[in-house]
Amino acid sequence: MKDLGALMKQAQAMQQKLQEAQAQLAQTLVEGAAGGGMVKVTLQGSGELKGVAIDDELLRPGEGELLADLIVAAHADAKKKLDAAQAETMKAVAGPLAGMPGFPKF
Repeated sequence: MKDLGALMKQAQAMQQKLQEAQAQLAQTLVEGAAGGGMVKVTLQGSGELKGVAIDDELLRPGEGELLADLIVAAHADAKKKLDAAQAETMKAVAGPLAGMPGFPKF
C-alpha cells in the first residue's frame, strides 16, 4: 500500500504542476505576422485576440481583400506559435509520462 500512497502523491503533484502551467499559459502572449509584418496579431494563451496592428499602406481603398487575407494569415501564425508554446509547456509538466496511454498527446 505504500506504493499506492506514493503514486497518489505523485499524481497530486503533477496535477498541481499542470494547474500552474495552465495559469501561466493563460497569461502568455504570442504575436503572429503576415505580409512581411504589415499585419500583426497578438493572442493571449487562452486564445483571446488581444490586438491587431495594421500598416497604414493597407488602409487604402481597394486593399480590403488583401487586408482580410493578411489578418487571417497573421492569426494562423499566432495560433501556430501558441499551440507550440502550449505543447512545450505541457511536455515539461508531464515529463516521462508524456505520450503514455491516458495522457494527452502534445
